[in-house]
Amino acid sequence: YFGTSILTDLDSFQEVVVKIERPTYNKPFLGGFRNMLTGVEFHNAGSQTKPKRRPDKGIQLFCKETQTIVTKNKLQQSRNTTSTQMTKIGLYVSNMTDKLISPGKYFTAEEYHKRRLEAVVVLQKYFRRWYAKRLVQKLTEQKRLRLAWEAQEELWKKTEREEKIRREYERKLNPKTKEDFELLYHDLALWMQEETERINQTLTGAERKTALCALLEEETELIACFGMHKLNANVENQQKAILHLLGKCAQPRRWKAYDGKITEMDTQNTLRGKELLEIYRSICTKDIPKDERTAVLLTLKCTVKEHECKLTQEIVALIDREVDLMSREVKESNLEGLRQRICTLFLQYVKIPEFNPEVAGLLKVPQDPYKLYKNIYFCHSCENYLPSSEFPIPANSRTIGRCRSCYQLDNEARRREAYFKYRLILENLRKAEADYQDDAKIVFLVQLPDMQYMIENIWNCQSVLSACSDLYDLVMVRWDKQHEWSPWNTILLTKEEADAHLKLCNLQKAYEATFIDRIKQKHIRAKNYFAEIPVMSSFLHRSNNQANANYYKKHSSLK
Repeated sequence: YFGTSILTDLDSFQEVVVKIERPTYNKPFLGGFRNMLTGVEFHNAGSQTKPKRRPDKGIQLFCKETQTIVTKNKLQQSRNTTSTQMTKIGLYVSNMTDKLISPGKYFTAEEYHKRRLEAVVVLQKYFRRWYAKRLVQKLTEQKRLRLAWEAQEELWKKTEREEKIRREYERKLNPKTKEDFELLYHDLALWMQEETERINQTLTGAERKTALCALLEEETELIACFGMHKLNANVENQQKAILHLLGKCAQPRRWKAYDGKITEMDTQNTLRGKELLEIYRSICTKDIPKDERTAVLLTLKCTVKEHECKLTQEIVALIDREVDLMSREVKESNLEGLRQRICTLFLQYVKIPEFNPEVAGLLKVPQDPYKLYKNIYFCHSCENYLPSSEFPIPANSRTIGRCRSCYQLDNEARRREAYFKYRLILENLRKAEADYQDDAKIVFLVQLPDMQYMIENIWNCQSVLSACSDLYDLVMVRWDKQHEWSPWNTILLTKEEADAHLKLCNLQKAYEATFIDRIKQKHIRAKNYFAEIPVMSSFLHRSNNQANANYYKKHSSLK
């Protein structure tokens, strides 16, 4: 605020107060002039009144300016200066290299587009030809690879089949296990059946009886030969079992670390087991020099002298006797009985937990006599008391029955059936179910006789799809892989068919309705067979409840 006086009349002034408002914006420069003599600049003044604002219409407005092109002319000088020389009076220019250019035929826009379309058609034709040749080459290569794969698969199957036949022939030629002797007795039964049928069809009267008697004598000789092989195999298997037992005693403690590495640690007991294992191997070795044999016997003597008992005293006495006989140049053949006795007594020494603590958890017969009263059953066939693990109990059995040895003896004498193929199918099935890791239980309740009944009576020993009857190529898998395996949720297929079946997501779309009905009928037969088993009944009721729930859920969704 400041005061000023204004002239109101000729001689009177009036003091007024002037309010100055500082502008909130810069005033535009309106120009001015300068006094040429004094050099004083004078600016044009504008109104100090605040401009009136336009009313806000609620619409965002933008300013738009018109851009006008600015043109200018500028001369340019080309880099190459050229000139054209024409013939004139006094100058001759040759026209031998000149070209005569004449205008071509004029064509319309329609003709131009037509020519372009024809060119495009030609390009498409050549491209499609190239693409078709490339596609045919690709299909040809795929066919070649497919045929090569099929030939390789066929060769692999043929090689595997030949190797299987060779292994089976080798097993029959040199039987060592129970399964090998099962195959021998099974082949003997088949041969006897064929020979009996041939004799009955070709001979009659006294000739028939003579041929049957000769056949019986030949069968007796073969059974005696099988018995000799079995005795030799038992001796060899017994020695392997002893070495396997001592090897377990010598194994170090093993555990898996967090990073996946296996850590091993030897304890005093495992080191003791290793020492006893090496001594046993040394005393069982034959055809070694006398000085090495003497050193082994001295090591054994020092080892058993650590514990004073009747057994160790007897071992020491036998060692002294053998050393004395070797010093007298006794033949090796005359010392075999003595050496065998030393091995037997040392084996008894090794099986005592006081001398070999690691063997305590590996013995079949517990050291505590009170544990013998648990899970011990009486076999009415051989009249022996045996643990429960020695009795093969089928799933539908209500009594203990006979032990494994009696079953095997009865099979060799009467039925002579080979369970190896059924056992192989059951083992593969249990391994496959263990890989699912969904707490499968039913497959471990099914025993070998149950598996044999299912394969022979329900599935007719053949694949449902290809009717392949080679049990070596057949496997049992889940019918519906979303549920646990059971006799009413299974299917018998070859290995290739099983792999393809397990990749299916919808069984209703993959198989025809008639085929599914056939499978359901076989499942019903399996349910009727296992429904009488108390252990299986709970699983059967659970599967029925689940099936009913799925049925109601499906129909409710359709409604």
